[in-house]
Amino acid sequence: MKSHALRHVLTHLITPLLMCVGMGLAYMGAFVTPEPNHLPVAVVGSGPEAKVLAQSVKDGAGDALDVRTVASRADAVDLLKARDITGAYVPGAEAPEVLVATAASDMGAMAAEKVFTPLAEEQGAPLKVTDVATPVDDDPTGQGLFFLLIAVSIGSYASVAALGAVGAALSMRVRALLTLGVSVVVSGIGALLAGPVFHLAHHDLAGVWGMAWLYAAGILFIGVGLHTFLKRWTTLAMMVLFVMLNFTTSGGLFRPELQNGFFGTLHAFWNGAGFVEGARSLLYFDGDGLGRSLWTLAAWLLLGLLVTAVAALRERAGTAPAPVTAAGKHARPDGREAGARAVAEADEEAEESVGV
Repeated sequence: MKSHALRHVLTHLITPLLMCVGMGLAYMGAFVTPEPNHLPVAVVGSGPEAKVLAQSVKDGAGDALDVRTVASRADAVDLLKARDITGAYVPGAEAPEVLVATAASDMGAMAAEKVFTPLAEEQGAPLKVTDVATPVDDDPTGQGLFFLLIAVSIGSYASVAALGAVGAALSMRVRALLTLGVSVVVSGIGALLAGPVFHLAHHDLAGVWGMAWLYAAGILFIGVGLHTFLKRWTTLAMMVLFVMLNFTTSGGLFRPELQNGFFGTLHAFWNGAGFVEGARSLLYFDGDGLGRSLWTLAAWLLLGLLVTAVAALRERAGTAPAPVTAAGKHARPDGREAGARAVAEADEEAEESVGV
């Protein structure tokens, strides 16, 4: 009996230990040593001097920078607001200027400023920094959307334990309806946090809520569907998908140009990046790029609905009559014993569903 209890404890320790390893690799790999990786910047000017200056910056930086020239300051501003570049240098004999957009990425703006400061120092002139897209005063670093992402994510994936494990006795149709309701509640909490509580969204709060709903519903339906196949390992799978790989690639702290190629590649299609970049587009950049983000979130929701539908077919196919005993009667397990076992397993799974 003691050996069985010991094996039971050791088995359940696997999940938190794997979380420890995974979180360390993901967070430290993504956030500890940020450095430019093909950071897109521009030099303003159409003459040979501008081209020579851009080439010299590129030669000195190597793969850290992608440097282009643009004809005018207005063109550079347009590229910044489209988030095609992170910074632009406007040469000037008396007042050289660097253009940035901190609403796109506070850390990216600082990196661009750091790139061009030495050029001004060589001229012996002070560098003027102009921010063409600033976050609201209630979110001066622009990172509030990242923490909103965390709140909505935790509310979503932590609810999977209740919907999948505790609700396992319910039909998939009922669980799907509950999942839909929970997604509305979680996204509504997110909208309250973004609007009346912390004032991250000074306008278009309904749009932020809509994206939060798409995001939360996608996570919830994926989790509820996966639970049919993974059972108590669902928590670990959800942590990998929607914490380890999600928060690190969302662009909420560092955009992909300040991360290695692995995280930068996932940023292009992961759902957390879709939410963060979509909210930025809506709140700070007049909706530029919003369509792509909405398609990303919709694709993850469709994936969740597909996984849930497959799980429903699996559960329906797995439903079979109870075996017949020698006496010709259907054998039935002790309902109280089975119910107690199911509750215990659900409680264990719920306890493993931790936040970050």
